[in-house]
Amino acid sequence: MILLVSDLHLEPERPDIVRAFLHLLETRARGAEALYILGDLFEAWIGDDAMGPFEREIATALRQLADSGTAIYLMHGNRDFLIGKAFCRRAGCRLLPDRHIADFHRQRVLLMHGDTLCTRDEGYQKLRRILRNPLTLFVLRHLPLTSRQKLARKLRSESRQQTRAKAMDITDVTEAEVEREMQAAQMTTLIHGHTHRPATHELQMSGQAAQRIVLGDWDSRGWVLEATPAGLTQRHFALDER
Repeated sequence: MILLVSDLHLEPERPDIVRAFLHLLETRARGAEALYILGDLFEAWIGDDAMGPFEREIATALRQLADSGTAIYLMHGNRDFLIGKAFCRRAGCRLLPDRHIADFHRQRVLLMHGDTLCTRDEGYQKLRRILRNPLTLFVLRHLPLTSRQKLARKLRSESRQQTRAKAMDITDVTEAEVEREMQAAQMTTLIHGHTHRPATHELQMSGQAAQRIVLGDWDSRGWVLEATPAGLTQRHFALDER
């Protein structure tokens, strides 16, 4: 069995989500072939050098799972794109690029965080291009820690205000972009997160049946997609479920 999650947005202010994730690592993920985290594991990440007790606790729990035999794969999200090699070494996980092709029990799938699919959100896409530019990343990583903390708070505040003001269709994926990505990768299954709209969408790609699976965000409940030889099944559960 392979497990996939996304958009946990872990932070000390949401201990219910943290407990549920740690419980997942200690139970269902043990014995799994792999755990894929498709972005936004953390609500914010300003650099590996800013790891404190909370971040180290999560890294230790992931390392314990990795040491038990479960491979862990991590993808950047729009909130934690500054996660780097130091965290991955500590957590025992492998950092994946956005647009990763995986083989789940002989079924090839395209994995993405999903933010680049929302092309109607032009303001976000412009900001994303700036923030992900290698020169910008270099500057961000070398800013004093206090400056990065202030910048992160500012960006989070602005993001929340802008998201509330935007129409629902603007913050969802663009179907033409979904089709373009899937055709470019020659995949008939796409799995992504980011939009916080869990669902399975049946598609037609050049006359061939296809599907787009959107992972759920962890907020009022948790979500896990299970990949087994029988297929792909997404389940939700109460955060306090034991």
